[in-house]
Amino acid sequence: MVHFTCDLCGKDLTACGDPRYVVKIEAYPGFDPTEITEDDLDDDHMEAVSQILQRDEGGSPEDLAAPLRKGFRFDLCPACHVKFLKDPLGKESLRLFDFSKN
Repeated sequence: MVHFTCDLCGKDLTACGDPRYVVKIEAYPGFDPTEITEDDLDDDHMEAVSQILQRDEGGSPEDLAAPLRKGFRFDLCPACHVKFLKDPLGKESLRLFDFSKN
């Protein structure tokens, strides 16, 4: 049997029978193909590719793509799922910190 716990609060989701919510997040660089400048056209892209390949020789294709694309998967209990939907980036939580002025 597969065991699930909430990735935020640690609640055992297998034993309690509560529904489990899955949150998937994918981060990757944005690209707007309409922002090509004359300088982009003048650049020697083959030289840049050659430098990257020489720097990362011996690495797998996954190693080359790792910094560009990253995926995350979280299991949440119903209460944490509601909290996540209200503030997915955690901005409100950061605002609650009260730092003293030393």
